[in-house]
Amino acid sequence: MKEVARQGASSRRSFLRNSFIAAAGAMAAPMLTRAAEGDPNILGNPPWTTSLGMPVAANPYGLPSKYERNLVRRESPGLTRVSGSSVAFTPLQGLFGIITPSGLHFERHHQGWHDVDPSKHRLMINGSEPGFLKTAKVYTMDDIMRLPSVSRIHFIECGANTGMEWGNVAVPTVQYSHGMLSCSEFTGVPLRLLLEDCGVDFRKCRYVLAEGADGSSMTRTIPMEMVESGEVFVAYGMNGEMLRPENGYPLRLVVPGVQGVSWVKWLRRIEVGDKPWATKDEAVHYIDLLPDGQHRQYTSVQECKSVITSPSGGQMLLDTGFYNVTGIAWSGRGKVTRVDVSFDGGVNWQVARLEGPIQSKALTRFNVNWVWDGKPAILQSRAVDETGYVQPSYGQLRAVRGTKSIYHNNAIQSWKVSETGEVSNVQVL
Repeated sequence: MKEVARQGASSRRSFLRNSFIAAAGAMAAPMLTRAAEGDPNILGNPPWTTSLGMPVAANPYGLPSKYERNLVRRESPGLTRVSGSSVAFTPLQGLFGIITPSGLHFERHHQGWHDVDPSKHRLMINGSEPGFLKTAKVYTMDDIMRLPSVSRIHFIECGANTGMEWGNVAVPTVQYSHGMLSCSEFTGVPLRLLLEDCGVDFRKCRYVLAEGADGSSMTRTIPMEMVESGEVFVAYGMNGEMLRPENGYPLRLVVPGVQGVSWVKWLRRIEVGDKPWATKDEAVHYIDLLPDGQHRQYTSVQECKSVITSPSGGQMLLDTGFYNVTGIAWSGRGKVTRVDVSFDGGVNWQVARLEGPIQSKALTRFNVNWVWDGKPAILQSRAVDETGYVQPSYGQLRAVRGTKSIYHNNAIQSWKVSETGEVSNVQVL
């Protein structure tokens, strides 16, 4: 974990490069000193200025710079017994804006992933009872990609994101505390269009069951009203290209605002019915354990949440002075309307700047100015969505949910800045 923390700090190279200089006086002295001494990196011509560069298409599929090689998905050591049923976390600390690069999109698998041959992949739509639809049909990928498509930006978050933090601080960096989260532009066909093509009786059929083609045969119940709204669609595209194999190529379900397990990958079947199926992964997994021992089922919507990504755990403030504090906020119920940031552990708050685009059920980037005086500080962010829901503190959340749960932890995250500039994960009730 310590190694990951150091890598996180170097991959961000955070504040000297990315902060705009509002406190010019604080920065002037070191800049003048460098100018007086002479910097060979600007006074001389480097090799790339005096030589021929690489030709076009040297890398037919473009790659990041070799100097960014530390910014990668990472598996948490010891999280699961086998990597085929595990998580690879997105490095949120090193990303900008709201779109997650396809190669850094988090992974969660229950039986590993396959690179499926699209020419052999099929999507079947059927009914659990006679009369629920006029005609059961099987679609090829060519069939689906001929149909009218939509492209929309949405976040996807695993229901277990931040789950290791329910009882106490468990991980050092934002990559591990919040990295089961990504946001992409998805392209595909509204599921309602496919159901209408099969002649589904929407009065009788109030639920759909989505089934994946992976070894776990992941199956999830989805209320029909989500489908009827037009939001749910079967996606083959992500960020302008086909889905990556790790993210469900060639076809996955997109269910905006709902926990990632319902976004069934390698989608092979949709069944319509009149009641929930209570399958394994919704009857005994992805449920909320309450303090009285009861289980809460079908709590799929991801509530309003936010996190400061820089500065965050494992990073280091290099000097006192001005910093641009940045982070992301999201809500499964719509748009984020406000983010407040505190530098003293929640005693005082100030409103952050929300950067566009601000879209429903998508990540929203926020920024706020901060001048660090070298004293200890505790940084927090608190998001509010268009329904008026306010992200809770750990004390507020635990008063209702206790400390024994795994899923749907949307409590306020705290980062402690020490006098040395080191940033670490702490919890404030």
